[in-house]
This record gives sequence, structure tokens and C-alpha cells, in this order.
Amino acid sequence: MSREQRGPNEKLGAVLALAGISNAGLARRVNDLGAQRGLTLRYDKTSVARWVSKGMVPQGAAPHLIAAAIGQKLGRPVPLHEIGLADADPAPEVGLAFPRDVGQAVRSATDLYRLDLAGRRAGSGGIWQSLAGSFAVSAYATPASRWLITPADSSVAREAQSLEGSGAPLKVGHSDVQKLREAAEDARRWDSKYGGGDWRSSMVPECLRVEAAPLLLGSYSDEVGRALFGASAELTRLAGWMAFDTGQQEAAQRYYIQALRLARAAADVPLGGYVLASMSLQATYRGFGDEGVDLAQAALERNRGLATARTMSFFRLVEARAHARASDAHAAGAALRSAEGWLERARDGDNDPSWLGFYGYDRFAADAAECYRDLKAPRQVRRFTEQALSKPTEEFVRSHGLRLVVSAVAELESGNLDAACEQGVRAVEVAGRISSARTTEYVKDLLHRLEPYGDEPRVVELRERARPLLMAPA
Repeated sequence: MSREQRGPNEKLGAVLALAGISNAGLARRVNDLGAQRGLTLRYDKTSVARWVSKGMVPQGAAPHLIAAAIGQKLGRPVPLHEIGLADADPAPEVGLAFPRDVGQAVRSATDLYRLDLAGRRAGSGGIWQSLAGSFAVSAYATPASRWLITPADSSVAREAQSLEGSGAPLKVGHSDVQKLREAAEDARRWDSKYGGGDWRSSMVPECLRVEAAPLLLGSYSDEVGRALFGASAELTRLAGWMAFDTGQQEAAQRYYIQALRLARAAADVPLGGYVLASMSLQATYRGFGDEGVDLAQAALERNRGLATARTMSFFRLVEARAHARASDAHAAGAALRSAEGWLERARDGDNDPSWLGFYGYDRFAADAAECYRDLKAPRQVRRFTEQALSKPTEEFVRSHGLRLVVSAVAELESGNLDAACEQGVRAVEVAGRISSARTTEYVKDLLHRLEPYGDEPRVVELRERARPLLMAPA
């Protein structure tokens, strides 16, 4: 279905010409993006011609898919107003801004929190389905550069006029902030054990809307405000990480951008670095190794002399992951050696941030193994994977499953088919206990690598064991 506009949509026609996309090409791209989201679309070149020459506006998710398709070709985000479809839905703009003014930053973050719930109530997949495929790594450029230039606001004290629906403004205290920190700690624990798609983890967006947003819009001193922004940044980063783990890349990107802006308001440089490291991991996972390097190095640059040794080690490890994805073996090796050196300097008495509690030698070994997997060095993968799997724990179930898949790939590339299938079966068992699209993607990659051995009994058995996992709804 479409609705009429007044006259031709000259903006859409001009951007299509700029991108070098034909009517048939745009229709195909939009249909493909829709299919990735479980939508059955049948647009053709005639549909696009109507959008351009008659100003017809397609309904539902289509305007956002059009913007995403053109943005992929141009290599940058394409807002709806640029293609004459801004009236369709303002949602795509929410969460991408990194305002200089702290008051505007509060509004940007709270608008995103409210939008998430609005999407959940809308049915048909929620707002993030409407934003299908709109992840663009270039959207991280402005947030990273502004954070590097000014990693802290001069003052964040706020005097609220009144809270919506109340006669008096909300006065925020340290006890309010502590509740947010406790919520973040609980969410981290559930996410590690059950995956980002577990219902207990998915309560984080609800917590941001119901708990964090009213506090951010309340009244607070500069001291309380810094703490409030820090706790909100942690929760917002967690929401992004969980979205990333469940395959909602566009939602994750918006949460990460707002988390970085909140960390700047908190004047918490290590936390800002952690958000940048999360952005880097997402960019690397999506295949943007060079941009992943830039984001990891941005995290490192501002934290020199500020962050603890363990924190610096993690940032260097994230940089190594990006170098490896970019196929730069020399740079990846140097970053890994640096990460290990920083980790050796870490001491139990260091004032490490609470959000770094997951990081130790086993996590270092696990990521080192993934670096060498990307660099196609199976002997090194096996060595580090053995270290990573030496201490299996029920606390980090998802990580254990990912490590098993990496181990299986290393065994396969070393010519050990039976061992690869054995590790693969163990990985499938773990993946079946959690809700993590990322873990499922790792299993799919392993099965793809095993296709040349499709008739082998062990491979057939593994494929059958994985079938329920692969058929589960996303």
C-alpha cells in the first residue's frame, strides 16, 4: 500500500541518480533487506517509478528500507528527509545524534528510551524492524571525534521545572543512582549466563524508560548528575550490547552512541573508552576492520595515564581483534603482545571498574584465538583456545559456547574432523541453553565450513543436532 504526495518526489530521484541505483536495483535491494527481517516484499521497478514520478509513499517499514538500501550504496546514513520521505516516520533519526549541549543530550537519550517501548507496543516486530538494515559504521565518526576533542562536559547540574504528570520536580539523590547501578550489575550477570535475548536481559530497555529517563529529566547537583549519567551510560551500553548479541545491529548502534554521550557527561573517560571498544567490536563483527581499529584506538588515546592496566589491556585486545579482521597480522600481533603485557601488570588491588569484572586471562586467550582464526593460523588458535577452555564456568555460558565453536574451527583447519565435530556438538548443546543470535551465527559458520564433508556420519549427526537451533525464531 502507498499514499499520495503532492507531485513527484524529486529528492528521491536525485539521490538515486547520485547513488547510481536503477529503479529495478532499488526494488531488489529493498526486497532483500525486507527478507532479512522476515518480510515478504514484492516491489519492482514500476513501484519505484511511482515513488519517484508520482510521489507515492510506501507504507510500513518500506521508507526505512529505502533509506537503508541507498545508504549501503553511498556508504553513509541516509535520513528520510534527504529522500523526501521524512513524513513517513521520524524514528530513524532518534538515537543517532551526539549533541554538544548536555541538555540536548538528555533529550536525545530519553527520546531513544521511549521509542524502544513504543516499538514494542506497535506489534509486527517493533520499531527496530522498521529500521531494518540501517546500521552504518560511518555514523560513529562524529561521536568518536567529539568525544576525543571534549571527553567531559563542564557542568551537568540540572534544575527541572516539573515532572510530567506531577506537581513537583523529581529531586535525584545518590540512592536513586545506586538502584540503576544494581540494575546494571544484575543485567550483566543475566546477559553473560543466558544471552542478550533472555527475557531478564531484555528488561534493560524497560528499566531505561521507567527508571533512568525520569531521573535524567529531574533535578540534581553536578556531583549527583555525574554519577547519574555514568550509571545511565552503563545501562545504555548494556542495552546496546544485548541488541548486538541478538542481531539488532541498528538498535545497538543507537544505544552505543547515546551511551558514549552519557559517559562524556559523567566525565568517566574509562567508561567512554569501554563504549568505544563495544562500538569497535560491533564494527569488526560487521566486517569493518579498519573502522574497528579507529574506534579501539580512540578508546586507548584518551585513557593513557587514566585507565587501569587491566582496562588498557582490554582496549588493546579489542584493537587486535580489529587488526586481525583487517588481515593485518603484524599489527594484530603487536596489539596482542601489548594487551598481554598490560594484563601482566594488573594487580588485585587496582581500582578496576565494576564493568570489567569479566576480563582476565581466559578472556584474553579466547579473543586471541579469534584473532588467529581470522588470520588463518590454526595452530595458534588451538593453543589459545585450550587456555580459554581450561576453566569452564556457569557464569559465562555464552562465552564458553563461542570458544567451543572457535575450537571446532581450529580442529577442522588442522585436519581433525572428528575433534571438530565433537567440539561442535558441545557448542550446539551450549547454544541451545541461551538466547544469542551471535552464538547461532558462529554455529552456522562452522556448519558452512563443514559442507565439503557433508556425507560424513559425524557431520550429519552435528547438522541434525543443530537443526532445532537453526530453525528457532530469531
